[in-house]
Amino acid sequence: MTFQEQIKQGIPSILPQPKPYEADINHAPKRKEILSAEEKKLALRNALRYFGPEHHGELIQEFRQELETYGRIYMYRFRPDYEMRARPINEYPGKCEQAKAIILMIQNNLDYAVAQHPHELITYGGNGAVFQNWAQYLLTMQYLSEMTDEQTLTMYSGHPMGLFPSHKEAPRVVVTNGMVIPNYSKPDDWEKMNALGVSQYGQMTAGSYMYIGPQGIVHGTTITVLNGFRKIKRSPTGGLFVTSGLGGMSGAQPKAGNIAGCITVCAEVNSKITHIRHSQGWINEVIENIDELVQRVALAKANKEIVSIAYLGNVVDVWEKFDQENIHIDLGSDQTSLHNPWAGGYYPADVSFEEANEMMANNPDLFKIKVQETLRRHTTAINKHTARGTYFFDYGNAFLLEASRAGADVMAENHIDFRYPSYVQDIMGPMCFDYGFGPFRWVCASGNPEDLAKTDLIACQVLEEMAKTAPEEIQQQMQDNIHWIKGAQENKLVVGSQARILYADAEGRVKIAEAFNQAIAKGEIGTVVLGRDHHDVSGTDSPYRETSNIYDGSRFTADMAIQNVIGDSFRGATWVSIHNGGGVGWGEVINGGFGMVLDGSKEASRRLESMLFWDVNNGISRRSWARNDGAIFAIKRAMEAQPLLKVTIPNSVADNLLDF
Repeated sequence: MTFQEQIKQGIPSILPQPKPYEADINHAPKRKEILSAEEKKLALRNALRYFGPEHHGELIQEFRQELETYGRIYMYRFRPDYEMRARPINEYPGKCEQAKAIILMIQNNLDYAVAQHPHELITYGGNGAVFQNWAQYLLTMQYLSEMTDEQTLTMYSGHPMGLFPSHKEAPRVVVTNGMVIPNYSKPDDWEKMNALGVSQYGQMTAGSYMYIGPQGIVHGTTITVLNGFRKIKRSPTGGLFVTSGLGGMSGAQPKAGNIAGCITVCAEVNSKITHIRHSQGWINEVIENIDELVQRVALAKANKEIVSIAYLGNVVDVWEKFDQENIHIDLGSDQTSLHNPWAGGYYPADVSFEEANEMMANNPDLFKIKVQETLRRHTTAINKHTARGTYFFDYGNAFLLEASRAGADVMAENHIDFRYPSYVQDIMGPMCFDYGFGPFRWVCASGNPEDLAKTDLIACQVLEEMAKTAPEEIQQQMQDNIHWIKGAQENKLVVGSQARILYADAEGRVKIAEAFNQAIAKGEIGTVVLGRDHHDVSGTDSPYRETSNIYDGSRFTADMAIQNVIGDSFRGATWVSIHNGGGVGWGEVINGGFGMVLDGSKEASRRLESMLFWDVNNGISRRSWARNDGAIFAIKRAMEAQPLLKVTIPNSVADNLLDF
């Protein structure tokens, strides 16, 4: 059977043979026991509804074994035999170019070089899933291969509910992930619903088919590190950045440190993912001995090297050892998946990786105790360094939130705020998001590296032209982006699809996208898929990250994210998504995203201008209403550029009137 025939067949009528468990693949840890005996039966009923009754007798024992062994029913038997990767768009079957592009993006999310746990359909973050099981994947592939541009596919937490009649201007796919009733949004609620096969954690760009590997965050991390050094008024040269996490998006940190020009030490407990990142060139060196690490960092400081070092071990040991050895840390953070602390997002100290995974599954209460003990140690060590001048920031991964819940010393004197800022509060919010700058990205659907090089050149030319007349308030952002895109090829950022990310404002996104569309129309490049990280100006309401620099009391509202996805859907997006959860945890954030296919047509040109303008300015207007100075400047500028835009501007109240 050809690749195209396999895509079109969906769930096979003849059962494939069971597949052996591949130990060399980076697998998800076993999930904790959470279902009652009756709920396990319900989980089996839910799984078997994808298959005809004639197969139930054979599959029920297999699925029951998966549920007992892994805590989930993944349906490993139905994993396809073909190589999982983003192919050139013309290799996919289908009646609709947009649908083919979505297949490409889904397969990129599950590429072994991209996905964290590919056999469990998890892209990053420990639980950021594209689908809950392989039957959902197969059925989705079939639907997309049959779709016309008069249909829309609805995706309910990985389950393809079906193709519904719509029209050409409608999104081809509408995705929801984890959109549960608010009172059922605790971590154990997710564990239970996911084990039942009725909901999933889509993270941000995993369940919305827009993940592009570590590159997806490396630009934002580079900006964060650069501006972190600017905040402490020192050059990155010879400076030391200490952090942890190499699994999914956190894998970008060493590369970002190299681009910024500092010494980076990134700790990771998982040997497999550490060596994967090293083999991909995202890390320069791997060290397993803490004393050797001390010597290597001292040498790098003395020589003012630009080097990234992965320490295969627990980051707590690094913080404590560097304190003992009086090694000064300039910047410190953490990017482990603490939104998922009890299921592999953060590992306890003084316990091996293998022992921790066993404890997580078989003794979750003890595992939680050990994690919280480690968080308290972690924080104590950080506090010692910051007392000597280290600048520490929360990387929006719920580190401070979970540390506070563990009783660690992380609260400010007012006992309300955290003693350390979120990086969005201090850096990304006021310097980027308020001005409309965020992680615009694109994928060359041809799969041709030459197309990516051409789009890099086009984007650079657009930005350089814009920089000539850009106001002083955004010149730094413009120059940082020009510097970034010029170095994109030499930094070898591509993992998986031929993709690129670039921080741009609404004007930049529209102009770059239009230049791409014109190049496609002329036959200079092939089809391009536009998107962005949900970690952006407008798509995400997250009080401890994306909207942490909102101070008018609306941090815990989610109107912006909901308005964003609704607005994108009728302004021309090819697909839209809205999720509960993300980088800071289930129940802690609502985030939305989009994908848009550019085919060189006039219709694509009209859609991109309408949708991209809204996608950014929705967020700027909300930030402006919160009285953020940069956003007020940006929305006034947007109104000057677009006469049909009219946004309510806040009035300020004199401080002395509130002195009572």
